Amino acid sequence: MRSHIFTLLMLVFLIGLQGKSSAQKHPLSLKKQSSTSTIKQVKNGPNGNSQLAVSSSDNVDRQLFQKTEPNWASLKAHPYPQWFRDAKLGIFIHWSISSVPAWSGKEQYAEWFLRGILTGDSGRIFFQDKTFGKNWKYEDYAPLMKGELFDAKQWADLFKRAGARYVVLVSKHHDGFCLWPSKYAKGWNAVDVGPKRDIVGELTKAVKEDGLRMGLYYSLPEWNNPLYRWGFDKPDKVNQYVEQHMIPQFKELISTYKPSLIFSDGEWDHPASTWHAAELISWYYNNVAPDGIVNDRWGSGSEGGFITLEYSSGLTNSDRPWAEVRGLGRSFGLNRNEPIENYMTPEDLVHFFVKAVANGGGIILNVGPYADGQIPLLQQERLLQLGEWLKINGEAIYGSTANKLTIEDKDVELRRVDSTVNFDWVRNSPGKPISEDDFTGEWTGFIQPNYSEAFLFEGNADDGMRVWIDNKLVIDKWDHDGGQSESNVMEQKKGVSKTGGIKLEAYKKYSIHISYQEKKQNASIFFWWSSRNQRKEIVPQQSLFTDKKLTIGNGLNAVYRSKATRLCYTRNDDNLYAITLDWPDDSLVLHCEKPTTGSKVTLLGRKGTLPWKYENGKMIINTRSIKFSEIPCNWAWTFKISNN
Repeated sequence: MRSHIFTLLMLVFLIGLQGKSSAQKHPLSLKKQSSTSTIKQVKNGPNGNSQLAVSSSDNVDRQLFQKTEPNWASLKAHPYPQWFRDAKLGIFIHWSISSVPAWSGKEQYAEWFLRGILTGDSGRIFFQDKTFGKNWKYEDYAPLMKGELFDAKQWADLFKRAGARYVVLVSKHHDGFCLWPSKYAKGWNAVDVGPKRDIVGELTKAVKEDGLRMGLYYSLPEWNNPLYRWGFDKPDKVNQYVEQHMIPQFKELISTYKPSLIFSDGEWDHPASTWHAAELISWYYNNVAPDGIVNDRWGSGSEGGFITLEYSSGLTNSDRPWAEVRGLGRSFGLNRNEPIENYMTPEDLVHFFVKAVANGGGIILNVGPYADGQIPLLQQERLLQLGEWLKINGEAIYGSTANKLTIEDKDVELRRVDSTVNFDWVRNSPGKPISEDDFTGEWTGFIQPNYSEAFLFEGNADDGMRVWIDNKLVIDKWDHDGGQSESNVMEQKKGVSKTGGIKLEAYKKYSIHISYQEKKQNASIFFWWSSRNQRKEIVPQQSLFTDKKLTIGNGLNAVYRSKATRLCYTRNDDNLYAITLDWPDDSLVLHCEKPTTGSKVTLLGRKGTLPWKYENGKMIINTRSIKFSEIPCNWAWTFKISNN
């Protein structure tokens, strides 16, 4: 009997060794396998050893999170974990080789620095040549990313104090540099060069010790991989890259660090089937994290995952969990070229966050450390300010659900003089208090040519524009250009151009009126002129006047208009929370359903109840009794209506 048991144990041991040996020699290749064998391979870890595939959570309801199959019907049926719906706030971290130059245009992503060098971006190339020398190469930055001030414990403590419930670290961005010792990126990872530390491992340990969930961002393609240079090589070359590099590296990363969340990116040039997305997600759920969650960036044809909006004004209605992802400034990676005006104030941040939560979502707020591993102090301050606000108002946020009425808006406008009509806002607002989406612009004044001849005007807008000169409609381009990729922000095509002509007299001022509309995602508008003697150029400031009496051009009168949120509602434990973004001096008026008799109203962070009444379909809370010294926080205030 004992000999049989011994033989059986030896057989199991030898099978395990065989699995390890074969996986080391042959990285996972899904292309040559049937769907049945694909599922079998996907169940195993990167070394062929299923023992590596353990759950990211010790207390998982196995009946709730049942086994998935590698198809979208099965994956869509996989429930979204409650921990993610309740968390509301995550912290994104973009730290890589691009943190050494830490420079791009004021509206550009600094982590796209390599892409700019490869595509001939004059601004980035000039900066690199001037700062590091004309013979400098991107790989020369790697030793300079020393990370001497990186402290995983300090980072994790900061994120916890900010009120975050999970963290998402960029383990590998599009430049292919890995923050863990990947055997598929020898010499191009943070252990072999630069910090010479396992950043993913250290931060994962620190984050989990602080009681937070750990997530990992992973770029599917790479700009500079010899197997497939994304954006340069023929599309069909991607297959060998996926099979020989991406899949085994992805599984190496995920099985080693077992994240609760996977944030995939870079998917937009290929369908989900090319990335073998369904197989990888199924493998992740079945073997690594049954209560994990993935995002929605897996290529066309993919279904499910939490929705990731990027630098937008958010969603208003979705049956899927969603998170707005953005930086505190206008870049994810640190951009030292950004002016202070690009950064969110604490008021901006709190309002943005509260609005997302009220509409049923959350945010993943990015920080971009220096090459030395220190998070900029201004970014740290913003996180701590948000955390202080959450200490008072957290019960209206964490675990909350959307109310029937989610927000109440007000009309806002921004008036200024614009020197020219030449704007690429990408996915940002033209200025406070205007929204990032769904805004309009109007430019009025006078235009003065230098030649008497027929002029051709050209306008390019995302989404629409119209131009009247001397009360004549010259350009009519009002139609929306259609949907754009949510994830490919930096290389979205600009709007469609349209031209129109009119004959003008030299040095005569003509009235001009330009209308503009922005719907969703990227926003831009450009206005050129040309003629037989006038070279094509953006109509310059010296030819534009706010007033006909002026002799020196100063630009055009500009008015931007949009909606801005003034009130947000959430629900939690049968309580209604009204979060006002403007302090109500005398009373707070809510357009909500009538509370039950005996309902109590309190201001979170203040002792005592407040009087209220309900009339004409409005709840009116009397706030006159609140002393200045009793106001518990800044930027937004939460009134709790409890049905007791």
